[in-house]
Amino acid sequence: MKHMILALAVMASLAAVSATQAAEAQSMSDDNMMMSGSVIPQFVETVVRSWVDGTTSDSTFIGALQELIALDIIHLESRITGTDSLTIGFIPVKPVDFGGFEPAAEDFAEFLSSQLGVDVQTSIPSSYEPIIESLRFGHIDAAIMDTGPACLAISQSGAEVLMAEVDSGRIYYQATVWVSADNDDTIDSIGYVLDKKVSFTSETGSSGFVRPFGSLVTGGHVTINGDDVVALEAAIDDAFESHAFPGSYGGAAKLLAEGAVDVAFGNDRLPTYLPEEQRGLIKPALTLGPVPSHVLVVSADMSENNKKALTDAVLKLNGGPNASILSDLYGVDAMLPTTTDHHMAGFCDNINDLVGFEDRLLDKFRN
Repeated sequence: MKHMILALAVMASLAAVSATQAAEAQSMSDDNMMMSGSVIPQFVETVVRSWVDGTTSDSTFIGALQELIALDIIHLESRITGTDSLTIGFIPVKPVDFGGFEPAAEDFAEFLSSQLGVDVQTSIPSSYEPIIESLRFGHIDAAIMDTGPACLAISQSGAEVLMAEVDSGRIYYQATVWVSADNDDTIDSIGYVLDKKVSFTSETGSSGFVRPFGSLVTGGHVTINGDDVVALEAAIDDAFESHAFPGSYGGAAKLLAEGAVDVAFGNDRLPTYLPEEQRGLIKPALTLGPVPSHVLVVSADMSENNKKALTDAVLKLNGGPNASILSDLYGVDAMLPTTTDHHMAGFCDNINDLVGFEDRLLDKFRN
């Protein structure tokens, strides 16, 4: 279903293809589809046919659309209006890593500038605070962000999610509770983890902390008595026999596989972070829900025309000669249109209920 929604979103973003053309394309005969001299590559025609017949997946169909955009067969000509420049912020980079990241960010900006007809500038901070504040006060126009900071940007500045990263064919992964493979307990509620030895991933991890502990709070299993990060940390201490923040998926998986904890929190691929011989030592016990991928957000005052122009330009990076730009930037396959409600649904509620989390998150990226 999500792939279908994304397919519709991509199709809706193709301004150069009118509704009439779309209707004609859906009803055209085989002869019309395979016209001699067609500019549509043969493999794309084959994919479209088989998708209509139900023999090709939605993700393959989306890939074919992306290829048409990348080859400029579907021509997207939207331009930025009302300004002669655009500033894009990026996920914070530590000063020691800045030199390696800057060229990829500049390539991204130069491509957008060539498509949008305006100067595109970059803002690469060492923390999220200036990005969120800049969105709030209109000093930057858009930013690529982790989901946690994106929730803060949405609530504090009215920012809007415009696009989502696609990684390994997915825009979501599932936050999952993991236990030892020999655990025979019946586990049907997140409340099971209370008073256990647990391992999160990091103090700000989306699937490894925000989703599981946020679920405990929103579900009424844990109460945070206070309004700051000290109260949050006290609630964590009180909820478990012990807890660990090893800092990574692999660290949490290792603690569980070695029997140091009863429960580990992470994504739905946690065993892949273990050596082959240890992967069978842990098993999923409970799925908590989707964690959204990184997002491209735009400021609250960006016009509809400019949002569409930016979307059209970024779509051209999904394949073809420019595909390496996104890969070099964040190692992702593509970025596709979405909305705040669709992509972030439910996730920001967990953050809003984690009193003190904002200070914790901003401190992480400040250091």
